[in-house]
Amino acid sequence: MKVCKFGGTSLASAEQVKKVFDIVTSDPERRVVVVSAPGKENDADTKVTDMLIKMAEKYINTGNCEEELRAVVNRFAKIAEGLNLGVEIIKDIENNLRTRISLGYDSKEKFIDRIKAAGEDNCARLVAKYFNSRGVYAQYINPKDAGLYLSDEYGNARVLPQSYKNLAKLKDMEGILIFPGFFGYSLSGEVVTFPRGGSDITGAILAVAVEADVYENFTDVDSVFAANPKIVENPKPIPILTYREMRELSYAGFSVLHEETLAPLVKKGIPVNIRNTNKPEAPGTMIVTTREVKDYPVVGIAGAGGFVTINIHKYMMNREIGFGRKVMWILEEEAVPFEHIPSGIDDISIIIKKQYLDEDKKSRIMERIAHDLAVDSVSIGYNLALVMIVGEGMLRRVGVASRATTALAKSGINIQMINQGSSEVSIMFGIEEKDLDKAIIALYNEFFEKD
Repeated sequence: MKVCKFGGTSLASAEQVKKVFDIVTSDPERRVVVVSAPGKENDADTKVTDMLIKMAEKYINTGNCEEELRAVVNRFAKIAEGLNLGVEIIKDIENNLRTRISLGYDSKEKFIDRIKAAGEDNCARLVAKYFNSRGVYAQYINPKDAGLYLSDEYGNARVLPQSYKNLAKLKDMEGILIFPGFFGYSLSGEVVTFPRGGSDITGAILAVAVEADVYENFTDVDSVFAANPKIVENPKPIPILTYREMRELSYAGFSVLHEETLAPLVKKGIPVNIRNTNKPEAPGTMIVTTREVKDYPVVGIAGAGGFVTINIHKYMMNREIGFGRKVMWILEEEAVPFEHIPSGIDDISIIIKKQYLDEDKKSRIMERIAHDLAVDSVSIGYNLALVMIVGEGMLRRVGVASRATTALAKSGINIQMINQGSSEVSIMFGIEEKDLDKAIIALYNEFFEKD
């Protein structure tokens, strides 16, 4: 059995949905199909999820979102009409949206999750209907009925352990199962979503639950590339990656796969195959437990902006037992996750994604660190980007860090911090956001053009 997930660009139009049908029906092992909400049909288009978020926010602010609702319905109607599905499915989608709005809300986050999940949910209903119209038996699967339970963290949910046993029953069901990605239900029955791009996570959870032989993730590129093609011209394709390498690259900006996708798959060792909906004959990239490491130490270069640093200085910090724990406790109480903690004997820098640190939280955290921990100074730095070189081949390889720092120096890029984990599968450099693209190009040229 294969679980296959199709991203937003694979479902953006009627023609794309037809490609999905052809791919799924070409292989009888493709029994579970996870769908995203329709993405952009062209650069001027808007993703359905973004349209739904706009609709939800308009309703929250004004109590009316009729114009935005009509736009979403028309977008689905265009796809349905291109598939010759008739008007009934369009009426069902409109009724579904109106029902979600009429249920009201007691928190903004809860309401937005319920509305934005409508993209995947209604897309799954539409795709199932199209499969049946072509004479192929397919079932839309409601995540609540299937037992996909998530933590009640709106917009940032995690799967609950009992979900796997519940979802295992899917492998005994008949026909092709069309499952909406991105959302599940809390134990109290509320719609809860994963972070954006979370349909990848849904697919991984289902692959583990049904003990799939492979998890196929269909997108709009032939493979994973050694660097972002929007930054580096014609980067080299990567035919095979390990879980650890892909996890590092996804975290650092590779948008082809959500960074949390691999977590359910690693323990079961289920391989992932990144494929192209528009070129299904291409073998794509395989993500596996281990691979043969040859001559090249680095497999990929990635980077992302949007980070801030909280810089703490206290003389003799290294002699103060429990200092690090106290800092972490302040972050925990404010529900702020951290990314990295480079440190010296009297200094700690805490790297945090800017999205988790609003003005109120920033003020409280800075004040508590200054007052409760009696530090000599605490400051915050903005406009930080992280760029990473990743590869299992760096293990015990002499000179990799030297080559990277030299390449950055030759490009006039100042390195603010360096961090390397004990696994030696990646080296992270903290730089100014304005230098991010230049840094990726410099590192790519050093490790791929020279090698």
